[in-house]
Amino acid sequence: MALHATSPPKAPLRRSVAVSVVVPVFNEEGSLRELHRRLRAVLDRVGEPCEVVYVDDGSTDGSRAVLAELGEADPGLILVELAHNAGQHGAVLAGFQVSRGKVVVTLDADLQNPPEEIPKLLAKIAEGYDVVGGVRQGRKDSWPRLAVSRMIRAVSSGGASAMDYGCMLRAYRREIVQRVLRWREHSLFIPALAERFTRRVAEVPVAHEERHFGRSRYGVFRLMRLGFDFLTGFSVLPVQLVTMFGILTALAGLSFGAFLFLRRLFVGPEVEGVFTLFAILFLFLGALFVAIGVVGEYVARIYNEVRRRPLYVIESIRRRSE
Repeated sequence: MALHATSPPKAPLRRSVAVSVVVPVFNEEGSLRELHRRLRAVLDRVGEPCEVVYVDDGSTDGSRAVLAELGEADPGLILVELAHNAGQHGAVLAGFQVSRGKVVVTLDADLQNPPEEIPKLLAKIAEGYDVVGGVRQGRKDSWPRLAVSRMIRAVSSGGASAMDYGCMLRAYRREIVQRVLRWREHSLFIPALAERFTRRVAEVPVAHEERHFGRSRYGVFRLMRLGFDFLTGFSVLPVQLVTMFGILTALAGLSFGAFLFLRRLFVGPEVEGVFTLFAILFLFLGALFVAIGVVGEYVARIYNEVRRRPLYVIESIRRRSE
């Protein structure tokens, strides 16, 4: 009897996905149903297979239960649950890892960036661009937040031509997503990093709506920290500025010392100018503390990189079988 070798059963092929939408979620229970309804309506008009990857970033409200409920009715929904709060950029990276789309779109869950604007980004990607960012028109944020955002935008890229890095509504080709995932750095600033991987970058104007659900986790102080993270992550300019200021301060101190020495020789001691000296001393002390803080930020970045702790830990991935 002839024996025939049997080949092992083949695993079912996963269907190709044209567009993946990655949505980081942290305590957004109130907006999720409305978001998914509008998002699904937009993706159904794309005409190609699409998926939505929700990344629960350690929510403490009922967000996971709402997403699990939505996933029961939508086979194109993927729920990624992180073991701890990894922050917005860590959650986006987890979504990048799980996504399969040829184009990956990122979107906030608070509905300030309307899902209906996604086709604008996809149309621009179809023109041959690798990265397309949204520029928020008529922003509905408070004036302190607007002021800090404009300052970060001006400092980060040098003026009005800078990209709106604070807008989460962005589209990336799969090749760019893979390059970002290979860049295993702890203080990642994904929009700026992706822009450095290609020259085919474009922006499109997108609407910006009032926030009707929850509250923003990006206050003025956190925005300033984000801007400083960007500067320290992509430039040594802060250290160079501190060095230049130190040199100028030293020259000013030498000049002032020479002036006081000459004054003492020809006029006599200046007892009444003691408060002026105190003011100058406090100025120098303040500059010294700023310098120590800037150097400390870079040392902290080095410390985080040396430890090599994971940016995020995926606890589970839920999806309906195709």
